[in-house]
Amino acid sequence: MLDTPPLAAHVAVVAGATRGAGRGIACMLGEAGATVYCSGRSTRDRPPATGTYAGRTETIEETAEMVTTRGGSGIAVRVDHLVPAQVEALFARVRADHGRLDVLVNDISEGELHDWQPFWKVSLDKGFRALRQGVHSHIITSHYAAPLMIERRRGLIVEVGDGDTLGYRQTLFFDLVKINVSRLAYAMAEELAPHGVAVVALSPGFMRTEMMLEHFGVTEANWRDGAKKDPNFIASETPFFVGRAVAALAADPGVQKKSGGLYSSWGLAKEYGFTDMDGSRPDIGAQIDFEAYIANAAKTPFQWRIVPR
Repeated sequence: MLDTPPLAAHVAVVAGATRGAGRGIACMLGEAGATVYCSGRSTRDRPPATGTYAGRTETIEETAEMVTTRGGSGIAVRVDHLVPAQVEALFARVRADHGRLDVLVNDISEGELHDWQPFWKVSLDKGFRALRQGVHSHIITSHYAAPLMIERRRGLIVEVGDGDTLGYRQTLFFDLVKINVSRLAYAMAEELAPHGVAVVALSPGFMRTEMMLEHFGVTEANWRDGAKKDPNFIASETPFFVGRAVAALAADPGVQKKSGGLYSSWGLAKEYGFTDMDGSRPDIGAQIDFEAYIANAAKTPFQWRIVPR
């Protein structure tokens, strides 16, 4: 007799499922048996024409098909997560279709190529747009998703960010987007704790996304050649690795104990025992000592720290 997939009968929404981590997470939730609503703005009949992703071919329909191929049920829904009415309609559909929501993953990118200059030299328009797209969208989405979980007194919200530290990320708006995502997870966890709903912040490692593979001029077949340009690339991971981290969290009956925390794909792999698609267990944390790097790069004596309770 075949084992029942760990997330069979679970319903998930992955906001920002078009490409990168969002696609990897949607696929691995599907691998675990979940029904996954894959939301985003890039569709086959409405590909991105402006911005960072202009001309890219990835679509939410393609992601949904990949979810189904891996054993789940993928459903593509075009949603602009900055438009409250569209987000509200998404969760109304989930309610009508299933009457439940088990997992929400907020992986909506800020969608901007940052200037990497001091704050007095950067584009304010670009920076504020990054905050709207990368933070406001997460708040709007969680606002409409949470009631579905509160009603059943169970559920998991995952905020996907960048880095498992609170150190400064070298340029103002990038730092604000990523720190706010982690802080948002903590704030929502505090408010949802009495309702049995867990919220965590989760960082992937050095991901071999579609855009990153192109940047290094490699494919998934010969990705190791990218380490010739950046030695840290040898510790990179596929977007499916963080996807398996989310699936492991969603299947953990004790996940409430992790609520409010900031975690990494490589750290959770050690705890839960999952691997990347090739059976390896990438560990960018062992490759790069982030705490030491941030401390060495710091220009002020005060540093934020996560103090265990």
